[in-house]
Order: sequence, then structure tokens, then C-alpha cells
Amino acid sequence: MTDMFSDRILKGGAEILFAAPVEGDTGEGYFRKILDELPAAIYVTDALGRITYFNEAAATLWGHRPTVGTSEWCGSWKLFWPDGRALPHGECPMAIAIKEKRTVRGMEAIAERPDGTRVPSGPYPTPLFDASGALIGAVNMLIDITDRKRAEEIKQRLSSIVQFSDDAIISKNLQGIIESWNEGAERIFGYTAKEAIGQSVKMLIPPDRIDEEEKILNRIRRGERFDHYETIRRRKDGTLIDISLTISPIMDAEGRVLGASKIARDISERRKAQEQNDLVFREMDHRIRNLFALAESVVTLSARSSDSPKELASIIRDRLDALARAHALTLPKRLDQPVQTEKSTTLQSSMRTIVAPYQRANGTAARIVINGPDVPISSSLATGFALLLHEFSTNAAKYGALSTPEGHVDITCAEKNDVFSLTWSERGGPRIEREPSSQGFGSQLAKATVVSRLGGELSREWNPGGLTIRLSVARPRLAS
Repeated sequence: MTDMFSDRILKGGAEILFAAPVEGDTGEGYFRKILDELPAAIYVTDALGRITYFNEAAATLWGHRPTVGTSEWCGSWKLFWPDGRALPHGECPMAIAIKEKRTVRGMEAIAERPDGTRVPSGPYPTPLFDASGALIGAVNMLIDITDRKRAEEIKQRLSSIVQFSDDAIISKNLQGIIESWNEGAERIFGYTAKEAIGQSVKMLIPPDRIDEEEKILNRIRRGERFDHYETIRRRKDGTLIDISLTISPIMDAEGRVLGASKIARDISERRKAQEQNDLVFREMDHRIRNLFALAESVVTLSARSSDSPKELASIIRDRLDALARAHALTLPKRLDQPVQTEKSTTLQSSMRTIVAPYQRANGTAARIVINGPDVPISSSLATGFALLLHEFSTNAAKYGALSTPEGHVDITCAEKNDVFSLTWSERGGPRIEREPSSQGFGSQLAKATVVSRLGGELSREWNPGGLTIRLSVARPRLAS
């Protein structure tokens, strides 16, 4: 009986056998029991496509039990093509096998269960013929490919991540030979995959760092990894690049190390930004130190020439305000510059800023006239000169030409033999009877700025018609 059953299966009589009930331990019952226990979904139809048998695995895959002898082509609730389009049962792979009397391979379909879940499967429908060659039905095996599809999707997703990553993602064997190379590696290092794969990774390492590779390989062989190892590598054009490396061992199922994967991130811009930030902080520190030093001098010298706390506070406030206005001239006007460095200004710009409050009186014409060539002045000197000019102007307003409505000041600049000179001439103020017996803040500041700091010359002439101040400095010193 067993031999006859097997023969009929091979020749296509399965639809008759599986439609009949199983009685005892017969040969037919034995082979039907085998099909019922198989984990693969199997079902049989007659020549018209009506289902005559299905095993438990098929019922599980479909999510319900079709009616034997009535349901056609496939026992699924609904069918779809892999791209999501509806697939009529009469056009499914089993229907094609029966209608065209041929085996169908390489197709996929998605079965939807009554609860809405979908199961992708690979069908293997085969038509069955009797001894005379007449079609008597077909048998189909459905392989659940959910896990395979999920693995393919994960693989494709990972492949896309690797391919389109901005970072260089490279794999190499334990001899340091490059085995894979993504587009990020091509952008960062300049080599195409064709140029890089099969070559030693040492082509990316500068000669003075070549010993790094052997140290890295030794650690990879021990199964260790590197996280954010910052180093320098070389591009195809020979230029050097700052990178951060993450290196991990590649292992087989038994845990044997086969090679290493490397993720290299270009940190050149980060390094530049860090250097720019460091520069900004150094400039801020330098500027703040200078301002504090100046402020300290202002307080110290002002205290020597003040008669009361109120007068001292007023004098210091005015002098610090002059410093602030001059300091503003040294700041860059653009806020989108990567580094906000100090800029140089000119001496006349500084002078006009400082004397502006004294420029007019009672709507009259300009009382302070500046003539002659302008010269650039470094930011470090701008505040010092501003404070000096503030003292000249303040003294003129309190005791000299600017203390009367008719008074004027002429500021004349000149250059000769690489020496810059400035002459401050007052006229129209109160008559000067004699030279002051003591030096005030302005005199001490002028001496400290012009003579001590710049190595220049300074003189004052107390003429009856007004004070004249002359100073001269080597021109290069002003911009240094």
C-alpha cells in the first residue's frame, strides 16, 4: 500500500488520497500524517484549482482554514504582490501553474490574514499529471520568508547608511588590506573604491605615523576596539587631514576575528573652530587685561588730582567713558565673522570720537579742527591715545580754549622721514599767566604713553594766547 501511495503521489493522484479520510495506520494515513507535521505550508488542488488538502502549517500561515472542495487557488484571506498591489486569487502563482500546466518558481506573494497581518511567502506550485499525462491538479509549498525579508530590509538599510554616510566607513582584513570602501571614504580621502579596495590601508597613513597601523592591528586581533581615536591621515593629493577613528573587530559566528571596520570622521572643521575659539579667548583675555590695566592707572592717577570723592567719581566716569568710545572703534562691524578679531583704526577717527562732545557750543561752527594726513593706529594703542586726547580736551574745556564760547583748538598732523608729529594748539581762551607748578593726570599720562611706551618726544608751550602741545613718534610704532 505504501508503494502504491508513493507512486500515486509522484504521478499526481494526491487530490484523491488527501480528500479521503484516514483509516487506521494505512500507507495513505502515514504519508498524510507526515505532510500534516511538516513545518512548511503545503496544500493540494484539483485540476480546477479547488483546494482538496492543506496541512496545519498552511492554515497557520493563512490565519484561517479554507473550505476543502470549495475554496480555489489559495487558502489565504487576501493576496498582494510584493509591491503592495492587490493580487486576485485567480492570478496567483498556483493559478498560473494549473492554467499554464508548468511549474512556477522565483515568484513572491503576500498573504493577508483576517486579522490584518501580512505574511510574505515564496510559493513553489507544481502541476500534477496522471499516467496518461492529463492534468489532475497541483501541489504547492509556501515558504514563510518574513525573517528573510526582515533581514534583507535590515541589510539594505545598513547598506544605505554605509553607502551614503558622510563618514568614511572602511573594512580591512588582518593584514591591513582594504576590503570595502564607501562614498564617504571617497569624499574624505579622494580615492575611488576601485583604487582603494585591495590596497594596504597604509596608503592613508603619513610616514611619521606608519607604526600606528601595526599597533591598531595587534589590538584588533585581541578583539579590542578603539573609540574616537584622533589622529592624522593623508589624502590622495598628499594633503593631511585631522580625523577621529572608531575601529571595531569583525568576527565570524565562532567569535574568530576576521578583520576590522573603521569609521573615520573628518574633524578638520572642528579643529579649526576650536582653534578659532581659542584665539577669541586669548584676544578677550589680552583685551580685558589691557583695559583693566588702563582702568587701574586712571583710578590711581585721578586720585592724586581730585579734591573730593564726588569729583573723583565724576573724573573717573568721564575718563572710562572715553576709553569705552575709543575701544568701540577697534571692534569689527560684522558679526558673522568666524573669529571676531580686533581691528586697527586711525588716529583721526579716534580723535574725532573723543572730541565730539566739545565740538560745538551755542550752535557755532566747529571749534576743533583736524588737519594733515591720517595714520593707522593699532587697537592696543587706540585706547591709550583716546585717553590722552580726552585729557587734552577736558583740560581745554575746564581751563583752556574750550572753556569760552570763542575758543578754538587746531590739531595738525604731519609726517616727515618716517616720523609722525601731532600739534595741539589752543587759541581764544583765557590768557595764560604762567606755567602750572605741578603736573596733572594728563601730563603724567602723556609722558607714560608717548615717551615711555613709544619712545617718542613730548613738549608743552604755555603761551599767553594758549597752550601748544607737540608730540612726535616713529610712524611704525603707531601700528605695531
